[in-house]
Amino acid sequence: MEYILRPSKFFLEQLDDLSKDAKSLIEEKLKLAKNNPYRYKRILGYKLFLFRIRFEEDKKEKRVIYLIQKPFIKILCILDRSKEYKDLKKYLKKLGYL
Repeated sequence: MEYILRPSKFFLEQLDDLSKDAKSLIEEKLKLAKNNPYRYKRILGYKLFLFRIRFEEDKKEKRVIYLIQKPFIKILCILDRSKEYKDLKKYLKKLGYL
């Protein structure tokens, strides 16, 4: 089963701030997730099927956070790894998932 990608407006705004290399890397990894969204690591601690895709931009670790709601993959946001997921709860509330 192939899933349908649904980026949030917030994610698209964050994507505009990234470099071309980071954008192309995210695009490649999202294509892989489209075929098998469970291939990446799950984020525990929430009652949601949240997963993350690791990538690096300007030597900073970042994460693309997505939610699986069959048949959709909802791409929620990009987090800075240095903040240790502290912003995730805030973003989930902002997007209406908490």
